[in-house]
Amino acid sequence: MGAMRIQTALISVSDKSGVGELAEELRARGIRILSTGGTARLIEKRGVPVTAVSEHTGSPEILGGRVKTLHPKIHGGILARHDDEAHRQILQEQKIDPIGLVVVNLYPFTQTVARAGVSLEEAVEQIDIGGPALLRAAAKNHQSVTVVVDPGDYTKVLGDLDRHGGKSCLKMRKRLALKAFQHTAAYDAAIAAYLASQDDKAKEGGEAEQELPLNLSLGLTRQASLRYGENPHQRAGLYRFSDRQPAGLVAARQVQGKTLSFNNYLDLQAAWDLSREFEKPTCVIIKHNNPCGVAQADSPAQAFTRALECDPLSAFGSIIAFNREVDAEAAQAMRKLFVEAVLAPAYQAQALEALAAKQNLRVMLADSSPPDPLQYKKVDGGFLVQDADLNTVSREQLKTVTQRAPSEDELDDLLFAWRVCKHVKSNAIVYARGGRTVGIGAGQMSRVDSVILAARKAKLDLPGAVMASDAFFPFRDGVDEAAKAGIAAVIQPGGSKRDDEVIEACDEHGMAMVLTAMRHFRH
Repeated sequence: MGAMRIQTALISVSDKSGVGELAEELRARGIRILSTGGTARLIEKRGVPVTAVSEHTGSPEILGGRVKTLHPKIHGGILARHDDEAHRQILQEQKIDPIGLVVVNLYPFTQTVARAGVSLEEAVEQIDIGGPALLRAAAKNHQSVTVVVDPGDYTKVLGDLDRHGGKSCLKMRKRLALKAFQHTAAYDAAIAAYLASQDDKAKEGGEAEQELPLNLSLGLTRQASLRYGENPHQRAGLYRFSDRQPAGLVAARQVQGKTLSFNNYLDLQAAWDLSREFEKPTCVIIKHNNPCGVAQADSPAQAFTRALECDPLSAFGSIIAFNREVDAEAAQAMRKLFVEAVLAPAYQAQALEALAAKQNLRVMLADSSPPDPLQYKKVDGGFLVQDADLNTVSREQLKTVTQRAPSEDELDDLLFAWRVCKHVKSNAIVYARGGRTVGIGAGQMSRVDSVILAARKAKLDLPGAVMASDAFFPFRDGVDEAAKAGIAAVIQPGGSKRDDEVIEACDEHGMAMVLTAMRHFRH
């Protein structure tokens, strides 16, 4: 079917933005309006004639409003095909008016469950029943019915009617039907995710479930189109989860600068994840998803300067993250370096003024949401899903296995290096001293090569520094190479068949070694 004339519209919305104006415009085009509850009252206040659904059906709202539109006069009017003679005959016999336009958006479930302290009872009452039924019925019958879920589409629908002499075109109805099904799918996914989270909470204190959920709903909505992907010949976009409030990097606010690229987002995520590992003021410099400098200090400016000294050459064109508010001193220090983007939880006004001089610099205000509990990696035909690697170790969990135990200062540096190493591509080696990285070896196919690379990349003195390894040493050669560079202490998971040889090598070189019994591969 092509263009369809609309005689009756049903309007029942939770998000009432623009609905009064829409009702006025529809009435001006001769369209009768059916409505419910607060939506009907709002339309009436604007002086627009409106028929209550209960008056139209002859059945009152019952069960405290739980049942309003679940009636044959509503769903028959929506589901009847206008090109089917038998359907038209049944409508006539049952005295049912066809409904050609359905404007519905659903109870604010995601907003409700996002509130702190919301109860299960409150959440359940925000599970819409009649709304999804209306949307699905109208979307199913899009050959005859126009369905609208997004207030942003009101003007488009009115324009479509005007272009086609009061009729809606099939192309518009198809597009809006798809949007309606996406809307209800995301809504159901949000409910399922919330109830699953409640089930997990109920199991706390009992036997934990050993497996991830059997079913995962990954409803995604495109938030932005990107210029291109990792390379110019690849299309790319930023998508957010449709079933929850925007959070994390998706919710970060861009204060200034050029549009973010696909690679910018990847590096920003890596920088933000690492910066949140630390309590003290910390600066993280990321290049191609690996840190090239990380440092703690008494101020953000000092942390940046110390991090930059680790590898100033690689820091050119980098992404920088702070776990503290950026002040004017830190902003002025960064102006000397070409930086793609900077991310922080806050900025002083003077800092923003200083950064504004670099117009292309992307300045991002971080969202404070906790990390996602699950990680997804795409493979052809599906996804790999795992728990996010949020674990770390404390001093009390470390096991000293060498003749010499690390000093207190070495222990501080070992734990610092271990947290950084967790965010370096495997095979990963991190040298650190005094609360900052000294050399980083990332992504090599053999661990000893990462040890050698970290030493070669070091721009600061290595003697007395400590070494972190994200996984065990399969041979003693890694420790022997580290000893040549003057490394004093080592932190690693342990668990190799040759642990005894590795420990013996440390003792020969007078090095201290502690084991974590925890691996941090990052592929």
